[in-house]
Amino acid sequence: MISTQRLRLGVVAVLVLFGAVSAGCGKGAQNPPAPNGKAPSAETMWEVAGSMTATGPNGPRKGVPDAPLTAINGDGGKFDKLALNTIADLQEFWTAAYSKNFPGTFTPVSVFNSWDAKAPRQQAIQFCGESTYHVVNAAYCSLDHTIGWDRGVLLPAVVQKFGEMAVVMVLAHEYGHAIQGQARLAGMRTPTLVLEQQADCLAGVFLRHVAEGNSAHFTLNTTDGLNAVLGATVAIRDQDPSDPKNAHGSAFERVTAVQIGYSDGAQGCKSITSQQIAQRRGTLPVSFEPGEEFEQLPVTAESLNSVSQALTTIFPISKKPQFDYTGIVKSCSNVTAAEPVSYCPGANKIGTDVRALAKRGAPAKGEEDPLSAAVNGDYNAFIIFVSRYVLAVQNDRKLGLTGPETAGLRTACLSGVVTTKLSEPRSDPRLSAGDLDEAVSELLSEGLAASDVNGKVVPSGYQRVEAFRTGVLEGEQVCLSRYK
Repeated sequence: MISTQRLRLGVVAVLVLFGAVSAGCGKGAQNPPAPNGKAPSAETMWEVAGSMTATGPNGPRKGVPDAPLTAINGDGGKFDKLALNTIADLQEFWTAAYSKNFPGTFTPVSVFNSWDAKAPRQQAIQFCGESTYHVVNAAYCSLDHTIGWDRGVLLPAVVQKFGEMAVVMVLAHEYGHAIQGQARLAGMRTPTLVLEQQADCLAGVFLRHVAEGNSAHFTLNTTDGLNAVLGATVAIRDQDPSDPKNAHGSAFERVTAVQIGYSDGAQGCKSITSQQIAQRRGTLPVSFEPGEEFEQLPVTAESLNSVSQALTTIFPISKKPQFDYTGIVKSCSNVTAAEPVSYCPGANKIGTDVRALAKRGAPAKGEEDPLSAAVNGDYNAFIIFVSRYVLAVQNDRKLGLTGPETAGLRTACLSGVVTTKLSEPRSDPRLSAGDLDEAVSELLSEGLAASDVNGKVVPSGYQRVEAFRTGVLEGEQVCLSRYK
């Protein structure tokens, strides 16, 4: 009898802060184009486009006058100004870009609503046919083509956690809903998940515009700036895979949609349909199977040995590495050992500090932060272990193991290949819902799964996640050809 173990996310309680109001998204109907299951086109030298910079300024431009826009019920404070400046830049961008990508005439959103979710009931306003009393949200209303936001709780919390550019991302997503109906990307029967993924994608299109230096009020660098924006995207994910009300998609799916827009432009957003999302998902787990919601594979020497057996089946090599679970390989010629898992090519040994690795895979303790970009769980740890085996595979194939831009990103990509293989029905152990989000969280934070043999990583979380997704969605050969 074969017992299949499952790598999965620990159960946590969360507060969902974002989502569309009950009126829904934009309306309009058009037959969608043929699905495309590939990852967005990766530009290895993507930072050279336009005026993109890895280390430049990030956030509102200094000395630029505020936009001459006003919001109904606004207070004229810094959060309303931040929102209105964002809207102004979105209007300017889509006014120029719309006709190049979509049919018909673009009609900008001209009415904006602001409220304070902390205000007493008598100070609440009506937005999209509903009271804003205690409504912590930002949304587009398709009933009257308006956009509204909570300046009292939501925007301050987002800025405190991720910075001003995360607010730009939130409102760019809502403005994406305003584009959908006009562009005939979606209709009355379009599933909510498709609507949300398209809006994420259209937000990514605008973020690229900002990163290239073309936004009047904002700048966005491609390291900590873009990392924070993607972190906010991860935080605003569907956090319970079994919830039938899920609408926005997992962290992996949301980041994928944003990156499709960022890399492929508005034309890439047209490809997001139910069929394309289903093709992207393939065998990847999106919901819990009966009984597995309360299971979690502990990070122990025994479970690591089980994973190692699966790895040698997925990527067989001529000389299997030695697995040492007593600690990292501290003495390795010309290699700086990385914690908590290291690979020594000279000895062909993978050393693991099991206790330290297990801490990375442990569920979060205490009260859960509703805006946390950290997705805790076992695959947050196992993906690092997988990446060190992938280094052994590259060593066996006589590929270079140093250089974060080459070996590091290739390692993340091949780790994505392994992840897809671990999701197949006969895999033992096998992934379950939430594991991809845990991997994305690790890659956006420290990125050890995207490090070279010396533990060095590229500073851009965008690039690290992009490489991983390329492996998940496109496979081994693309990894080897793209990251040389």
